[in-house]
Amino acid sequence: METIKPKSALNIRSKKLAKTFQKVISLGSATKLGSNNGICMLNSHLKVKEDLFTDHHTKPHQGNSKNRAVMEALIARLFAGVTTIKAAYAQLQMAQHPYNNDSIQAADQAVVDELRAISELKRRFMKKDLDLSPQVTIMLAEIQEQQSLMKTYEITIKRLEAELDFKASNISSLTKHLHDCLSFNKSLEKKLNSSGSLSLFDNLSHSSLSPSHFVHFLHHTLRSVRSFSKLMMAEMESAHWDLEAAVKFIHPNALFTKPPHQAFAFESFVCITMFEAFNYPNFNVQEDPPLKHSHNVYFDKFKRLKSLNPKQYLTQNPNSYFSKFLKSKYLQVVHAKMECSLFGNLNQRKVVNSGGYPDSAFFIAFSEMAKRVWTLHCLALSFQDDVTVFQIKKNARFSEVYMESVTEEPVSPSADSNCTDLRVGFTVVPGFKIGKTVIQSQVYLSLPGSPASS
Repeated sequence: METIKPKSALNIRSKKLAKTFQKVISLGSATKLGSNNGICMLNSHLKVKEDLFTDHHTKPHQGNSKNRAVMEALIARLFAGVTTIKAAYAQLQMAQHPYNNDSIQAADQAVVDELRAISELKRRFMKKDLDLSPQVTIMLAEIQEQQSLMKTYEITIKRLEAELDFKASNISSLTKHLHDCLSFNKSLEKKLNSSGSLSLFDNLSHSSLSPSHFVHFLHHTLRSVRSFSKLMMAEMESAHWDLEAAVKFIHPNALFTKPPHQAFAFESFVCITMFEAFNYPNFNVQEDPPLKHSHNVYFDKFKRLKSLNPKQYLTQNPNSYFSKFLKSKYLQVVHAKMECSLFGNLNQRKVVNSGGYPDSAFFIAFSEMAKRVWTLHCLALSFQDDVTVFQIKKNARFSEVYMESVTEEPVSPSADSNCTDLRVGFTVVPGFKIGKTVIQSQVYLSLPGSPASS
């Protein structure tokens, strides 16, 4: 909090007070000063042998001048009294939180004393018994007012400092709460992405395999895809990437109803790249023609791989098809320029190319995602029926048979709009067909006539 202005005002007031006080001392008057709560006040019982109301030895215009001077002094004294009461009231408020009994009593006494002094001035004024020196009274009133203002500034500064401390404490508390929430969310995400949810497959036999098992493991896989996509976006933001420009590069004419929906573009890029050649044995990795194993062999691979640690498996099987798949997909998803921009070097790329396993959180997240895609691929090839992958073209009409929207919000312009009015902006997750069973593609929708659908 900035306290420069109040302190500057305080210094100016102090200098002005010193000059005024010097003037009063130079008067050489025998006038006495009263002090209350550190604030000088004019003693209302001062006697100056001047009859300012009826002076028979002065000229009429001289009497009027003296009367005017007395009234000016009286008004200055009243204004100074009001400022003193204001300072005392500010002190009273400040002493409430935290409670300070001594300060409250001192402020209360200051208000009472000032009100008594003003009451005495009123009584003398009504009786035309204002025996005071206008010049001295004005000087003392100015001193009293300056002291009261200084006290008010000091109280204001203390109050602002107390508010600053409270807000700093509140910020610290909220920051801790935020960190706790983030830790809790990470633990939940870890649980969701863990293999503990795969107990459904522990006692699964090949003969009882059904498309519902594929759907279950697909959702398990997509959670990892979304987690990696978020991590990739976070790394881009840390490297000061222009995310909007990156989105336009992935899907040039895409329009989003909400800014957070841009994350679907990155998820789309990762999904389309990872699922490319999904229906080919071993993703067509370095095989021409590809070698196709029996359905039972792929099912055994699925059972063995679904709960394994990727690093452990790659270390034990450095020349496996999965190792080749991981290397190929990493080089496609993470371009060399991207890796250099995000991490400042190409060390991870070199390690992957040499068959190694980088220990960075980024690569660990990627390898977990790749393992799940590979395992889902093994599960797909375990079916007796052929498995195919399909992607929806941009601007295609929305069909609930083959598609589902990735957003929960309705995209249609009016409540009575028809689903046939909706068009596909881009595919986020490809769809699958297992025999005659269709597993819907997840798409981001746009409205007809928008640039995204043109």
